[in-house]
Amino acid sequence: MVVIAIIGVLAAILVPAMLGYVRKSKVSGANSAANTIQKAINTALTELDEEGEDIGVYKSVSGKATLTLSTTSTGTDDVNTRFNRKIKNYMDKLGQYEVFGIIEGGVCQAVACYKDSTYTGTSPAGVVNPENYSEYAGSAKYKTAAAAAYKLATGKEITISGT
Repeated sequence: MVVIAIIGVLAAILVPAMLGYVRKSKVSGANSAANTIQKAINTALTELDEEGEDIGVYKSVSGKATLTLSTTSTGTDDVNTRFNRKIKNYMDKLGQYEVFGIIEGGVCQAVACYKDSTYTGTSPAGVVNPENYSEYAGSAKYKTAAAAAYKLATGKEITISGT
């Protein structure tokens, strides 16, 4: 009986502590995925620039499974096809994530992504953490996280429609 009581006390102490570690791990994993996606986007943008595309006009990138460059002038499906092929060369599991990135001056300044509706990751990291992760949970909130990451990266505010 004493052994069972001791096990019960230990379980009562350890279970909440372990749940905190799981949350930290999931947030860290989401931020790591966002960082990888941002690097893949920047590499793809660099390669498109080397091919003569005017990538400076693109404002954002978003989507699931395939990313679409939003443009103010010359974006074409051909550019988006090449863009996606290049990104998938660097990150084959991209289709598992919903992604929103902010591109300024031909460089991806910030990315927010989520794989499920609970944990959103950002790059640069530092926006979503284990204490505030629920503020950015859900498909409607990840663009808000991208705007916060953009502000962290550049010091400038941005308004994203549809947030």
